Amino acid sequence: MNKEECYYLGKITKPYGLKGEVILFLDVDDPCEYADLDSAFVEIKGNLIPYFFQIQNLNGNKATLAFEDISKEEALSLVGCELYLPLSNLPKLTGNQFYYHEVIGFKIIDSEYGDIGVLRTIIEYPAQPLLQIMKDETEILIPLIDQVIDKVDRAQKTIFITAPAGLIDLYLS
Repeated sequence: MNKEECYYLGKITKPYGLKGEVILFLDVDDPCEYADLDSAFVEIKGNLIPYFFQIQNLNGNKATLAFEDISKEEALSLVGCELYLPLSNLPKLTGNQFYYHEVIGFKIIDSEYGDIGVLRTIIEYPAQPLLQIMKDETEILIPLIDQVIDKVDRAQKTIFITAPAGLIDLYLS
């Protein structure tokens, strides 16, 4: 399994108890969706290795994991490692909802300016994520908020937006 075929689930942050359990920080929107998870890929030295485990406790974004068929020392050596799951595990989104990775490369059409470029990436900032759009050599940053996204056309690989008034002018003038 390649990392490009997976999404980031979280990171093992510290040991827990005396039997080799560890704490996993889940970097997901709804940790409860992962309460029955029993395996994941652990990144070790750039390679994704499958591991099986039981979730002993789930509290907010923290889960206590007990790995199967490994020693306490091996479990402790995984502290600091990141966990991944295959992209195929993600539920399909419809309408204007999307995963960031699925819309990279989509054409962006603004209601006032028309085609303003191609989505290069989504930059995650604490306040709000930003669409990074490239029009030739010009970078355009648009806040990724519900009021901006008009329609996501997956078939045509296009996102229709209405950018805040005057914002695109700042980049194209």
